Amino acid sequence: MKIKITVRSLIALVLAVGIAGTTITAADAAKSASGEHPKISKKEAKKIALAKVPGGKIKEGELENEKGKLIWSFDIRAPGTRDITEVQVDAMTGDVVSVENETPADEKKEKAGKK
Repeated sequence: MKIKITVRSLIALVLAVGIAGTTITAADAAKSASGEHPKISKKEAKKIALAKVPGGKIKEGELENEKGKLIWSFDIRAPGTRDITEVQVDAMTGDVVSVENETPADEKKEKAGKK
């Protein structure tokens, strides 16, 4: 009987630790090649990105590690168009790394390539 209780307790503990370990955010998990965490918050990066697309609304945003460099990447829908403007912000300096326009066809190709 004590063995069953001990085994159940251990299983519960393992599950609790496993679930807690999966609740970290991308910002916590992502690091640059040198092991640094982002200095620019997602909120700050959003403001910087939205300044490049006046009146735009963020459709998606994520922290990416590209070639050892942390980048906040935002897909922004500009008013009056179906196109998406992808704005990338350096997560360490806040500098705009790139601004690219993507048509719906471009987006479809990109999503197909990620699968």
